[in-house]
Amino acid sequence: MSQFNKDGVSIYYEESGPSDGFPILLIAPGGMKSAISLWANAPWNPLAHLAETFRVIAMDQRNAGRSTAPIRAQDSWRSYAADQLGLMDHLGVDRFLVAGMCIGGAYAMGLIEAAAQRVSAAVLLQPIGLQNNRAAFYEMYDGWAAELKATRPDVGDAALAAFRENLYGGDFLFNVSRDFVRTVTTPLLVLKGNDLYHPAAVSRQVVDLAANAELIEDWKTGEAVDAARREVVAFLKRHAH
Repeated sequence: MSQFNKDGVSIYYEESGPSDGFPILLIAPGGMKSAISLWANAPWNPLAHLAETFRVIAMDQRNAGRSTAPIRAQDSWRSYAADQLGLMDHLGVDRFLVAGMCIGGAYAMGLIEAAAQRVSAAVLLQPIGLQNNRAAFYEMYDGWAAELKATRPDVGDAALAAFRENLYGGDFLFNVSRDFVRTVTTPLLVLKGNDLYHPAAVSRQVVDLAANAELIEDWKTGEAVDAARREVVAFLKRHAH
């Protein structure tokens, strides 16, 4: 078991693939429960396919899976970005690729906001975003918070309420705005969402706004799964520098 510990935060992570491969950080789907194990539910599992070429670094986000952290009223998306960058620092990784699914798409954009010079390219698989669905995200958060409180007497209601607003009170991708995405020159590959939490319009807007972005529309079923996987791998190889 590999843990990275800093300032009361304990992050569980796993590494696979060649140690001299170009590093890629994988950020799993699952909303507040974003954990390595949830990649098994994706149309194809990057843990298996990317480890043939890349140094794959996967992590459970704070208070998900086997990672833990305090919850404070000032915590926000930037707390997660600090965990992610802290892990890469811990592993001696300066520049890296990132692939994030669902909430991982927002996290990937948060990494670009925090340290664009370190992210060589990003793959966003059905990124979350705001489109007449804020109540659904609040409900998802509240379910997670109720489960957490049952085992964490240290977590207070006021901190949870403030944390919820810090995460899901924002616009567009919740952690970054349309104006920010307009400034992004990092190469992006977006695999289109198509449901309540991952609106298709949000995926398309990211591609329209960013200067160097591509869209894959069909990637979840049939022959499209393998075709999209090959396209993702080719994209990552092109930007592994």
